[in-house]
Formats: sequence, C-alpha cells, structure tokens
Amino acid sequence: MVLVGDVKDRVAILVDDMADTCGTICHAADKLLSAGATKVYAILTHGIFSGPAISRINNACFEAVVVTNTIPQEDKMKHCPKIQVIDISMILAEAIRRTHNGESVSYLFSHVPL
Repeated sequence: MVLVGDVKDRVAILVDDMADTCGTICHAADKLLSAGATKVYAILTHGIFSGPAISRINNACFEAVVVTNTIPQEDKMKHCPKIQVIDISMILAEAIRRTHNGESVSYLFSHVPL
C-alpha cells in the first residue's frame, strides 16, 4: 500500500463502498496516522463487518467509522462504539418514487430529502 499526498497535521477521511473484514481499511488508517494525520475517519456505504472486522475497528486508530443503514448495524454498534450509522431510507424511498413516476433521480444530488 502506497500513500499519495501529504496528510501531515490533517484530518484524513477514508471513503469506500464497502468493508467486510476491514483489513485493508484498518491498514490504510495506520498508514495515514504514521504519515502524520491527526485524525482518521472512515465513511462506508455498506458495512458488512464479518469475521475479525469489529475487533480490527476497535483496535484501529479511527475516530469514527460511519456507515449507512443498508445493512442492520445495531448488534455491531453494541460491540464497537466507533461505528456510527446514517439513515438513508428517505433518500432511497424518494429515488424509488422518482423512478416509478418517471421523474429525475439526478435531482436528488442537489436536493436531499431529510
């Protein structure tokens, strides 16, 4: 793994579509911290969190690991206080409604329903 860019004295945010066992993302967080990042966050669309994932996150340098609720996380959150969940049910419902009615889904890029 190679880090490109300067993170010294900066907050680093890792963005990924999904994390399963979290080996790669935890390794990336360690790289960022050793390169001088002051804090490391992870933002994930799908937190699968299988096998050693929770243990790895608990032992990693993350300030927080933020995931959407595309996969239920209540049980994982009980074992890992670093996991935070964003509810995306409203935006998914609106995207489905717009698709069904033949309306623009790209409208949601600038007008997120809350």
